[in-house]
Order: sequence, then C-alpha cells, then structure tokens
Amino acid sequence: QVQLVESGGGLVQAGGSLRLSCAASGRTLSSYSMGWFRQAPGKEREFVVTISGNGVSTTYTDSVKGRFTISREYAKNTVYLQMNFLKPEDTAVYYCAARSGSRATTQIYDYNYWGQGTQVTVSS
Repeated sequence: QVQLVESGGGLVQAGGSLRLSCAASGRTLSSYSMGWFRQAPGKEREFVVTISGNGVSTTYTDSVKGRFTISREYAKNTVYLQMNFLKPEDTAVYYCAARSGSRATTQIYDYNYWGQGTQVTVSS
C-alpha cells in the first residue's frame, strides 16, 4: 500500500506561484509513476501532469505547459508540482496519484493510489 499526502495549496493572486508537495509512505516511489490531477467545482477530475518512475519522462496538459513543473525527490519519497503564473482557471482541488509501474500515463484509471487533495484558489 502507498499512502499519499498532499500539501502546499492555498490562496494566491493571479500571476503568483505555489509549490505543491506529495509525500508518500508505505512504499518507495522509485518504481511508481506519479501524476497530478485537479478537479474544479462541478467538473470532472482532469489530468495535469505525469512523471515516469525514473523521472526522465514527463507529459503536461496543454493548459499548464510552460507554467507548471513536476519533479521528484527520491531521498524524501516526495513529488512536487511547481506552479507559476497561476490563473483563476487553475482553481481546483489538486490530487497526487501513484501508479504501480514506471511508465508515465495521462489516464486517470491507470492510477492505483490517490491522496486526499489540496485546495488551490487563484483570485483575479
């Protein structure tokens, strides 16, 4: 079992930055691909970014390319999402997810473990 705990959400003005963290326990994440998803009120949960188990391969959804960066710190068993130039449309609950297997994937149903989510609110 893998337990994931997100942190770092909050309220920020448009154009600002936040860094989300996803700390894992229970297993070492090096053999897991990781993803960040988000869910805005009244909308379905959507893919944001994924990173492979070895950290080499990443895929971003178009709306965050050039603004968001995913990274992993293996020593701390943690994955980060650096979010810059935030926009009001980035407002959502952000979820961290882990998938057994090193291949990065954008598909929500490929992920086995989920965190509880952290709220990100961007004011205009």
